[in-house]
Amino acid sequence: MTDTRPIIIAIMGPTASGKTAAALDIAQNIPSEIISVDSALVYREMDIGTAKPSQEERASVPHHLIDIIDPSQTYSVAQFREDTLRLITEIRQRGKLPLLVGGTMLYFKGLTSGLDDLPGANPEIRAKLDEEAAQIGWPGMHAKLSSLDPVTADRLKPNDAQRIQRALEIIELTGKPLSELHSGQQARSFPFDIIPIALEPSDRSKLHERIALRFDQMLKDDLLIEEVRKLRERGDLHPGMPSMRCVGYRQTWEYLDGEFDRKALREKGIAATRQLAKRQLTWLRSMPERISIDCLSPNALSDIMTHVENAL
Repeated sequence: MTDTRPIIIAIMGPTASGKTAAALDIAQNIPSEIISVDSALVYREMDIGTAKPSQEERASVPHHLIDIIDPSQTYSVAQFREDTLRLITEIRQRGKLPLLVGGTMLYFKGLTSGLDDLPGANPEIRAKLDEEAAQIGWPGMHAKLSSLDPVTADRLKPNDAQRIQRALEIIELTGKPLSELHSGQQARSFPFDIIPIALEPSDRSKLHERIALRFDQMLKDDLLIEEVRKLRERGDLHPGMPSMRCVGYRQTWEYLDGEFDRKALREKGIAATRQLAKRQLTWLRSMPERISIDCLSPNALSDIMTHVENAL
């Protein structure tokens, strides 16, 4: 590694592509520490539905940015960037290789491309927007956003509650539409040379089989259902929160509300996970600089290791 542009490795990919296994394999050969790039793994008490690395896996290699906040809290891209830049420096000072591992592509983008100077979340404004949405629905809120910021509204779906809420919150806080603030973005420098290794399936149906198998494991013995039931019983969470919008959690919450039966929970959970994987793959394929590895290949781990060794 050079002093001017130190190298870090990023293991990226859709859900169920084998990112954790790849990172652990690298760490067995090169002294490393893993920085999670996953917006769901930050939450405590959410282990089953997030497919969180096991205690054994986390004991074998140091992991960071897992179990760092309560499900009632929020964790922004700006916080992720600040924490990750600090962790990369600390890991390098310990003589280890930083491994960025995950599938939250917005985190990767925020880390390497910089961020807009946007205000932080405001609980009072969000509560007011939630109340309004409860009355007119998120499509109604989307219509409201269309009149205030048509550029942003045009790229959001009418039921994308989280992003619609954020766009309206920005307008309340700044008096300016999000699209106008985005247009003035200045990328901040990223002081590392990142090697993006993307795990991508040569056969999408095989990835879908993995997704279904993993969701079935979550439902086995009601593990996911009981996890969400305990979170509901706390009394301070609701389905509009970012934590409860995570794939699997939203569908299980609705199941516990009696909106559909267990068979439908399985179907909806698998479908939502497939949609997540599709979005992740679309984002990855917009990155021409990535090193693409077939995650279904029996040689995937050795191919990844070869690229890592060549980069270092």
